[in-house]
Amino acid sequence: MPNAIFRSTNVEPRTISDRTVSGALLPCTAVSIGATQLTQATAVSATNLALLGPRDFYGLSTASTEVLKTPYVSGETGIAYKLRPDDLVVWAMAAGTYTYGQELTVAASGRLAAAAATNIVVAFYDQAGATLSAGDLADVCVANFYTKA
Repeated sequence: MPNAIFRSTNVEPRTISDRTVSGALLPCTAVSIGATQLTQATAVSATNLALLGPRDFYGLSTASTEVLKTPYVSGETGIAYKLRPDDLVVWAMAAGTYTYGQELTVAASGRLAAAAATNIVVAFYDQAGATLSAGDLADVCVANFYTKA
């Protein structure tokens, strides 16, 4: 399933694949890279942030997004994408209404949500405006992290 999460075409993704997941984590959500584990990130802090990849070693599914909605099992080896500014990726979103170019930050369950003043912006909404339910997937462009004024 090429480009299921990492959509940039001009570079190869940098992946972390030597750590286990700390729980039933969903692909397309933010994780913190620890010494031995990937744990769910619920905010941006002094964490080494990455985007959890799919369990693609389980094979292709019949629906293109089914594998992106299947959680890892605690203790499994996870695959995470180390992000760079301008990377185009698919990320799970918090419930809300989003507009093209909107600033986004990491929120509950590793999903992206609209950034408010003093939040650290990690990405920009990169598709037509829409009202999304919690967990819906959306295209985003990774930002060079900064604090929103």
